[in-house]
Amino acid sequence: MIYLNKLLPVFFLPTGATLLLVVAGLLLRRIWLCWLGVALLWLASTPLVGDYAMRAAEGWQVRQPIANIPTTAAIVVLSGGRTYPPGDPSAVEYTDAIDRYHGGVALYLAGKAPRLVFTGAWLPWRPTAPPEGEAMAALAVADGVPEDAILTTGPVVNTAAEAQAVAELLAAALPPDAPRRVTLVTSAYHMARARLLFERAGLAVTPFPVDFQSDARTEFSLLDLLPTASSLRQTELALREAYGLFFYQLSPAQP
Repeated sequence: MIYLNKLLPVFFLPTGATLLLVVAGLLLRRIWLCWLGVALLWLASTPLVGDYAMRAAEGWQVRQPIANIPTTAAIVVLSGGRTYPPGDPSAVEYTDAIDRYHGGVALYLAGKAPRLVFTGAWLPWRPTAPPEGEAMAALAVADGVPEDAILTTGPVVNTAAEAQAVAELLAAALPPDAPRRVTLVTSAYHMARARLLFERAGLAVTPFPVDFQSDARTEFSLLDLLPTASSLRQTELALREAYGLFFYQLSPAQP
């Protein structure tokens, strides 16, 4: 299923849709379909569309000062991806995860929860890689978080699995009558879907969005109409989140 979840949305994103339109235009000898594909790709690649799509995916949230965040039972930091650069085989670099990590550690050091939970993202096409949460936990200890304050889930392959694993972890760690409210740290564009799934898992959520991908600027320029690779990435990332949220909203909640 994880392979299908990664592959199927490709055909509903601008790049995949453009390829389908161009191929259809060539096969059917309808040049207007080819031009429609080009126009779609151009629009999706403009900063104007990319930034607006990302702001919408982020739910128009804003970065909150840590002082404004209430105390909860645990801070939960969702995995965000990592890469293994060529060269040193022990080197690991983090993508979205690093902003999530820093946000979670900052909340803990500010006394916003007695526990810091890292989820253990794991991908079947990298079976030998340890879950991401283990690496994050080691970094947190080096940054001054006590080892006994850190919890990690087992391997998880998506956000739904993360939510269920965290709920089970806290059920075992907290007294039965303790409030199940957590501070959820994830990328702003991912927060709506993550919050939905964590609440379905029985947890109350205080959101702490980080890793904002949109720009707070408001000035418009003609450069906003010129295509860029970064803007296409914004558009496609926003659409992926929208599709994921729509899928889970239609899916019945698990008992």
